Amino acid sequence: MEAAVEAFRMLSDGTRLRLMWLLSAGEYDVTSLAAAIGVARPSVSQHLARLRMGGLVRSRREGRRVLYRARDVHVRTLIHEALFHADHEVSGIPRHD
Repeated sequence: MEAAVEAFRMLSDGTRLRLMWLLSAGEYDVTSLAAAIGVARPSVSQHLARLRMGGLVRSRREGRRVLYRARDVHVRTLIHEALFHADHEVSGIPRHD
């Protein structure tokens, strides 16, 4: 339970959730992420460090760049489902089982 609570705590920040949405679809470096969400690079780096420490993001080095991605299929599914749920809430799409 505590690990799940911590994961949700990490995702409760709008910037981190936006980052995770992008990272659930592919790999990005800090500069690309900062440009995509309109946040300064130092702030993005700090958020990524927290997400890595929380076990939600993994990184790999490619030359001089560090690329980030959602850690695994479980994290990607969690992000997608949370945002699909939110989409239903705000758009009025009928709920389904």
